[in-house]
Amino acid sequence: MIDAERRLIANALLHSSNERFVLLSETCIPLFNFTTTYNYLIEANQSFVGSYDDPRKIGRGRYNPQMSPTISLANWRKGSQWFEVNRKVALHIISDSKYYPLFSQFCSPPCYMDEHYIPTLVNILCPQENSNRSITWVDWSKSGPHPGKFVRQAVTAEFLDQIRFGTKCTYNGNIVSSICFLFGRKFMPNTLQPLLQIAPVLMDFGA
Repeated sequence: MIDAERRLIANALLHSSNERFVLLSETCIPLFNFTTTYNYLIEANQSFVGSYDDPRKIGRGRYNPQMSPTISLANWRKGSQWFEVNRKVALHIISDSKYYPLFSQFCSPPCYMDEHYIPTLVNILCPQENSNRSITWVDWSKSGPHPGKFVRQAVTAEFLDQIRFGTKCTYNGNIVSSICFLFGRKFMPNTLQPLLQIAPVLMDFGA
């Protein structure tokens, strides 16, 4: 998967006008109209990669000591495989020849590269470029290895607005914002019809 991600980023970088690079799941939906999403990303001074030290078995427990000393346990990070990066971080990802071979060799189940490689790489090479949060919302309130799924009955304007404005975060380092997530994940195909009915008004498609 990381091979595919690096190829996608490399191809997108060939277009000099591309400044922001977003990887989304096929189960993601937009939470705002294109103009709002575009402005939010273009005006951001950092990337949006979840990168955190998880002391549990599913975090530090996946670290392979054979990666040391190039990658230490103190460097090791976990995060979502869905990310948004600026051009500087994207170049770091595709040009890395130091850390990627170690992940290829020593990160195998229960270690998953898509949850550790980019978070760890960003933490080592350019932490100042990262806001250390994701712009893709998921529901982890239920126990288990995967976030909650949403079907047709779950889609209401109230539910979507809670996702859109129900969290506080910082934007560009010190601005407190109620817009923290631009996309929501794990929406099943049968949510399409109610989303199409709600979206034109909720997301102001005229903007």
